[in-house]
Amino acid sequence: MSTVTLPRNRGEGHDLTDCPPRTVVAVVIEWHGRIGLFKRSQSVGHDRGLWHCITGYLEPATSPRQQALAELEEEAGLSFGDLAGFQPGEPLLLPDEDGNPWLIHTFTAVSSRRRLTLNDEHDGFRWTLPSKISRFSNRVPWLDTVLQAARPDAMTEAGR
Repeated sequence: MSTVTLPRNRGEGHDLTDCPPRTVVAVVIEWHGRIGLFKRSQSVGHDRGLWHCITGYLEPATSPRQQALAELEEEAGLSFGDLAGFQPGEPLLLPDEDGNPWLIHTFTAVSSRRRLTLNDEHDGFRWTLPSKISRFSNRVPWLDTVLQAARPDAMTEAGR
């Protein structure tokens, strides 16, 4: 598991690694060597207007794999039958802007479909080459780390 050193909580003197992390899944969708980037809508509580991958909180009594597949169907309209591949990536432990820890289970889903059906969490999506992702300057700050964990071979080939 990749970890990032978590800062101490401001003024409290204890290490945030003692706090239980929030657990989420992050799914990178690929189609013909391109990555799907999703623009967060104004109807969501955070990251509005920013580009990122498919994400969701891990529900109780649900495995990360099950949750990732559920998020794919909910947010992009992709069922397991629409996938040419589905692989877990490396889990990550990352701090948010307040230093709170997040455990992120990463996955790569290879879509057999170009067209996706978005729910209200996203205003749109774009297929882009991994080497062009840096052109999306308004992406969530953790996206590159998630892409590297979910697809290390492809990101290395793209010169990242």
